[in-house]
Amino acid sequence: MLVSLVTDSSFYQEVIQSNCPVLVDFWAPWCGPCRMIGPVIDQIADEYHNKLKVMKLNTDENPTIASEYGIRSIPTVMIFIEGQKVDTVIGSVPKSTLKTTLDKYLKTGNEFK
Repeated sequence: MLVSLVTDSSFYQEVIQSNCPVLVDFWAPWCGPCRMIGPVIDQIADEYHNKLKVMKLNTDENPTIASEYGIRSIPTVMIFIEGQKVDTVIGSVPKSTLKTTLDKYLKTGNEFK
């Protein structure tokens, strides 16, 4: 599975200290729109596997990070580069919207191992 789970306790290490860009999907199991965007997040993880780390954070189980980043509605997708949040997409959006947002920050040929 190319999408990993992140928690309040692992967020700093997995996202903030990451040496590659990170997409974090803030979601909850009861959220209908979250379930709708889930397959899109999986596709993004597959297509960008050599340029991006994709993480999911369950906001019910990890309220500290969700609160710290002001998550008021889910799904919310945030993009982090070098530990800094650079963009946010709120709601169940089409794949094209996420790709356009990601492509603003990911340089062609800027791949990681």
